[in-house]
Amino acid sequence: MAEHIKIRPASGTWVVRVAGAVIGESKAALELTEGEYPPVIYFPRDDIAMAFLDPSDTESTCPYKGNASYYSIAAKSGTIPDAVWSYEAPKAGVEKIKDYLAFNPNKVTVEEV
Repeated sequence: MAEHIKIRPASGTWVVRVAGAVIGESKAALELTEGEYPPVIYFPRDDIAMAFLDPSDTESTCPYKGNASYYSIAAKSGTIPDAVWSYEAPKAGVEKIKDYLAFNPNKVTVEEV
C-alpha cells in the first residue's frame, strides 16, 4: 500500500442522507485518509439501501487504489449522478475497502451521529 494511504475503522455510527432521507447507517464504516485529502468514509454494502443506487457508466482509476465504479442515486428530488463510488477489485494493500461504498460529500450528506 502507498505509505500516504491509511485505512482504519471509523469510530461511532455514520449515516448517509439524501434529500433528507437516510439511505445508510453503519457502525462498521472505514475511514480512508490519503495524503492531504480530507478523510473519506467507506460504508459496507450491507449497511446501504442498495435499491436507491443505479450503476453508472462512469469509471476512474487511482494509481494506488485501482479502478473505481460509480453509482447514481435515485432520490425523490431526481437522480443524483455519480454520487457513489466503489473499488470492486482494489489494489494490494487497500483490500479492506472491497465491498464498501464511498459517497461524494458535495452531493449527499455523510455524518457521524
